[in-house]
Amino acid sequence: MATFGNLTDRLAETFKNLRGKGKLSAADVDGTVREIRRALLDADVSLDVVKDFTAKVRERALGDEVSKALNPAQQVVQIVNDELVTILGGEARRIEFAKKPPTVIMLAGLQGAGKTTLAGKLAKWLKSENHTPLLVAADLQRPNAVTQLQIVGEQAGVPVFAPEPGNGKGNPVKVAKDGVKEAERKLYDVVIVDTAGRLGVDAELMKQAGDIRKAIDPDEVLFVIDAMIGQDAVATAKAFQDGVDFTGVVLTKLDGDARGGAALSVASVTGRPIMFASTGETLDDFEPFYPDRMASRILDLGDILTLIEQAQKSFDEEDARKTAEKFATDSFTLDDFLGQMQQLKNMGSIKSMLGLLPGAKGMRQQLENFDESEITRTEAIIQSMTKQERVQPKVLNGSRRVRIARGSGTTVTEVNALVNRFEQAAKMMKTVAKGGVPQVPGMGPIPGASYGGARKAQPKKKGSKSGNPAKRAAENAALASGAKPVTSAGGSGFGLGLGKTGKDGKAAPSEEELASLQKFLGRG
Repeated sequence: MATFGNLTDRLAETFKNLRGKGKLSAADVDGTVREIRRALLDADVSLDVVKDFTAKVRERALGDEVSKALNPAQQVVQIVNDELVTILGGEARRIEFAKKPPTVIMLAGLQGAGKTTLAGKLAKWLKSENHTPLLVAADLQRPNAVTQLQIVGEQAGVPVFAPEPGNGKGNPVKVAKDGVKEAERKLYDVVIVDTAGRLGVDAELMKQAGDIRKAIDPDEVLFVIDAMIGQDAVATAKAFQDGVDFTGVVLTKLDGDARGGAALSVASVTGRPIMFASTGETLDDFEPFYPDRMASRILDLGDILTLIEQAQKSFDEEDARKTAEKFATDSFTLDDFLGQMQQLKNMGSIKSMLGLLPGAKGMRQQLENFDESEITRTEAIIQSMTKQERVQPKVLNGSRRVRIARGSGTTVTEVNALVNRFEQAAKMMKTVAKGGVPQVPGMGPIPGASYGGARKAQPKKKGSKSGNPAKRAAENAALASGAKPVTSAGGSGFGLGLGKTGKDGKAAPSEEELASLQKFLGRG
């Protein structure tokens, strides 16, 4: 989420200064609030929103919930998180579907906000939710807008109603009305009407949007806003709200590099919820908007729930069970490894997924340098292998690896690295499948962890522990016969006194032992 990257860094640095303090003074709180205010203003958040936000944070930070907290710094972070959720709209809101289909959704917004592409993203998402959407091309103003919607609709697998060629020709109000009738006739349960982009000061286009709204009486009017546009977004949202009004907001280009703080202001200024977010260029880069999850991302606390949802969409539960069984039985092959990689690709951008992890902003440099094409090269290497080589990587000798490198357009070094990674991954997952904790390269052992899975308790060995062979043999012989070994006295360290007992009850050396000792001392 590059849009809020700078804001995230500034806030993280601010909170870092609070760590280690057992109690926060009023000066500490004021300094923190001042830095938060600067960070929000630098991110283009509306001044009115910033004032209200920082006033609430300061009031709560000076209250009992922080002064009595065990960790005041974490409590301040929690307060900032709560207030961010509030300005982002509080609770998530979904589309309110009509009791009698079709549900009519009208899209409107600024020129260049990505409205037509978003129509295709929304349609594809609705289709994945078991709806039957119909796209209506009512943007007859922008050149080739109708053609673009038809292409997007084809990519999404959704039909497009486009009776007019556009490019300034045709009546958009009539097209919108006819599109709703077409949906009723062919039993589509959702109609998405794409309208012409407009500016707040463009009275003619604003009137056209108002006429379309009156003609089709939509269940939802979604205002599409570019997250990178800056303070103008708030002014335009107000103008559009006054001229046409809307029921929800959709944020686009959240993957951009701009400051993006204006997007934080829209929900608070207009009183309308943010309902969806577009996070990339492909039709799959689209998700429902959750204020609490977005606040966590901005504060670099991660968004594990979204990551889990993406994984559930891409990974088949039955396949996952079979893979786990293969790990446990040591039958995991390069074919299975390839399948796992392809499912990972289906989840979308690896960088985006890693960015959902807590603390991801701390490794932004590594994320930026991450090469997404590495997965494609891995696929090429495995697909250049024979069936036997995928099942039994041990047969990969030097000549085979050279052939695979040539066939996949890679080097032998890359082939070797892949085989090594596969063997390490299979070994680690086998340990996990058996209930153990894998030894991760570069990390020390975890105290109390079993690294080979659950091991059976070994029976304690019985017998002598003596370091002297003669003594050890005698004690083991005594144990084998059931007799209790004689406790050694002086000289027993040399293997003496294991057979006899003297008058005083102590062990005495035998004649053979005395002869051996004299011979050892050179007196024999």
